[in-house]
Amino acid sequence: MTPAYDSLLQQLKRLPGLGYRSAERVAMHLLVEKPEAMGELLDAMNGAREAVCRCQTCGNIAESEQCAVCEDGNRDASTICVVEHVPDLIAIERSSAWKAQYHVLHGKLSPIHGVGPEQLNFQSLQTRIESGDVTELVLALSNDIEGQATCHYIQEELVQNRPIKVSRIGFGLPSGGGVTYADSVTLRSALEGRRTYE
Repeated sequence: MTPAYDSLLQQLKRLPGLGYRSAERVAMHLLVEKPEAMGELLDAMNGAREAVCRCQTCGNIAESEQCAVCEDGNRDASTICVVEHVPDLIAIERSSAWKAQYHVLHGKLSPIHGVGPEQLNFQSLQTRIESGDVTELVLALSNDIEGQATCHYIQEELVQNRPIKVSRIGFGLPSGGGVTYADSVTLRSALEGRRTYE
């Protein structure tokens, strides 16, 4: 193959979820089968790069200071579902099981991988908590050691002695599993079966 093709293949392989064969299929599709789609894809990617940013309130993707969820006045602003990543938020939204607000941490605490509180979206969560408007945090984080550590940090460092109920989903989610890959029924069960986090 050509150096340009190899370079494209290497960049595609760096994307999450694309192994060698998947990257090869995408590259061939764009270069040989549907070359006209390459321009449209590049335009869409450049447009998204220019327009999409993080919501200043919750960390979701947005095209202005606030995302559509934060701007929705019909949602319960006193209850916040804390998730690790934007795909987790999208998965919960798809389940239609949550009608309140979200907060995206963009990861979880992992000292082994060099991820401390400074690398996560805790500052804006603390600001929301300190506003006095929040009555409950629902922690929809992975059911693993890092997820547990992150829940503990939120409970001990952010909530402290405030009159805020902290609950944790877990029912229906397999040990070590994440929110993104759970089906809608499992997510609904997990949210409805949340328990107080201690």
